Amino acid sequence: MRRIEAVTFDYWNTLVFEDHGQLRRLRLLSWSAILRDAGIVVGSERLEHAFDESWTEYERAWLDNRQYVHEEAVADIVRALGIRPPRLVAAALAESFRGAADTADLHLADGIEDCLRTLRRGGVRIGIVCDVGMTPSSSLVGLLRGRGLLPLFDHWSFSDEVGVYKPDPAIFRHALSGLGDPAPDRVAHIGDRIRTDVAGARGMGMIAVRYTGVYDDDDEGPEAHHVVEHHADIARTLSLG
Repeated sequence: MRRIEAVTFDYWNTLVFEDHGQLRRLRLLSWSAILRDAGIVVGSERLEHAFDESWTEYERAWLDNRQYVHEEAVADIVRALGIRPPRLVAAALAESFRGAADTADLHLADGIEDCLRTLRRGGVRIGIVCDVGMTPSSSLVGLLRGRGLLPLFDHWSFSDEVGVYKPDPAIFRHALSGLGDPAPDRVAHIGDRIRTDVAGARGMGMIAVRYTGVYDDDDEGPEAHHVVEHHADIARTLSLG
């Protein structure tokens, strides 16, 4: 293996994870309270159905490499509910998508901080390549900042800023550029998804590492060059420690 100069990490289920459905529950609670306080009556089942429809649309967009961010989800949910909230109420509904991540009890993947510090001590540049869902990248960056981890990253590439999802090469090129344009075969990408992380890294000629510590993907497609269950194994796997 050639000397690794940089490592990029997926975000969800690689750096950070949530208890199942926590963000969705928080957003549903926020919407219920905001609408109730505004005098807009919406049943809980109807609201949940509208949320489910918007998530289905996000998944379609994700597969089609068509950006679908939280502002579009808010518009779709409002349309599905058949309501016309006043401007300030609509703004509060949109802010609830950002606010959920700020208040949720999100977890760092086990061993990730030690892994990042080990990589930095080895002179490795570190980036993020993330497909953004309903939580905007500003909140995701803020979470890392609040946990004291943001200074450990040299660059980040979020789909809502770059404009494409993995496995599109453009988001990986954006990451490599921000990390000083190392040769792709000197860069490892670590993530949990075969379709996006593994396929995207392999397509770029990068070293693909599938992390299974939070989610063990069973999607079809070529496997990663390496599969690790714990972040403590990454430096050794990449011959960095």
